[in-house]
Amino acid sequence: MAPAPSSAADGLALPGDLAARLAAARLDVFGAFHPNADDDAPDGTGTILLLGPHEPGFWAHVSAAPEFLDGRADPMDRWSLRVIADIAKATRTTALFPFGGPPWRPFIRWATRSGRAWTSPVQLLVHDRAGLMVSYRGALALTDRLPLPPAASRPCNTCDGAPCATACPVGALTPAGYDLAACHSFLDGPEGRDCMENGCAVRRACPVSARYGRLPEQSRFHMKAFHR
Repeated sequence: MAPAPSSAADGLALPGDLAARLAAARLDVFGAFHPNADDDAPDGTGTILLLGPHEPGFWAHVSAAPEFLDGRADPMDRWSLRVIADIAKATRTTALFPFGGPPWRPFIRWATRSGRAWTSPVQLLVHDRAGLMVSYRGALALTDRLPLPPAASRPCNTCDGAPCATACPVGALTPAGYDLAACHSFLDGPEGRDCMENGCAVRRACPVSARYGRLPEQSRFHMKAFHR
């Protein structure tokens, strides 16, 4: 059996068999919060749980799923839609996704509301466990108002030298903003092969990202989808 999601170690007690279902899907709770009237949550929501890949092991699990074997587009989103919707149905919660809009759910705002994700020096979200590799596959809206653990500490506050700020070979991702054209131009050439094969150099420069355990194969998949 897959190990339990690490949300238990974060002090968040999940109801019923939800923890087991998330573990079987190699999903982890990346944060939780109690929504207010400005958070665009379904009526009657007491708690929103944000879900991300549980590493190590997520890529081996998801890449063997039917969505990755049928040759159709957007396998990651289709897998997320199927699996999280099934979990929601079984646990009488509501599945929410960062794709499929408009309208678009405010996942970036939700992430910062969770107390476990913040704006990094390069303006990307940084997560207390996933670093700059943070990815939200979906969320669950619960009617119960779960007791929440204390907020985590922003890892950038104790990061030595902010290596993410200078990691991009062409300066496309910096504290000043994102130069999309420069990034894509770099990735088009042979010099961009390292980023395409192993993942964005900026995201990899984050010390928290390095400890997260994402495989290069998964980063390669995301880079290909980003650059297509």
